[in-house]
Amino acid sequence: MDNFLRVGVITTTHGIKGEVKVFPTTDDVNRFEYLKQVYLNTGKDYKPLVIEQVRYFKQLVILKFKDINDINDIEKYKGKDLMIPRDEAIELNEDEYFIFDLIDSDVYTEDGDKIGVLTEVLTSSANDVYVVKTKDNKEVLLPSIKECILDVDISNKKITVHLMDGLL
Repeated sequence: MDNFLRVGVITTTHGIKGEVKVFPTTDDVNRFEYLKQVYLNTGKDYKPLVIEQVRYFKQLVILKFKDINDINDIEKYKGKDLMIPRDEAIELNEDEYFIFDLIDSDVYTEDGDKIGVLTEVLTSSANDVYVVKTKDNKEVLLPSIKECILDVDISNKKITVHLMDGLL
């Protein structure tokens, strides 16, 4: 799983010719137009699917895969994730991270005291919010802003933060 990133989730079928509606989980919805294939996470393995056609409907992407021409061939995969290899991911800017890489990171204050473990990242239009579970099972919400998040070390799964007044 570490070598793959989720780009979407199959929500339902579309028509009877094997098309599916996909909820995109990528920041750039248009990237489906440039993907040649995705990998379907069946729960047991990763099944490669060649993308034949891409269309858009509201906030969803409608995909048609090569050699899947019947609703019965794809219906069983509703709710399954569509993945890409990590090396095909969009290049991130400095101070940008994949949420997957942040989850389960240990969170420390700038003084070296452990606050807890990052369990979730909430996205909003203003800024992301890191949800940190403390050792006594409480949640601390930390805004993902430069004044609060001082250092992110993905390779060591360690985040150093400045606790602004009122965060605890």
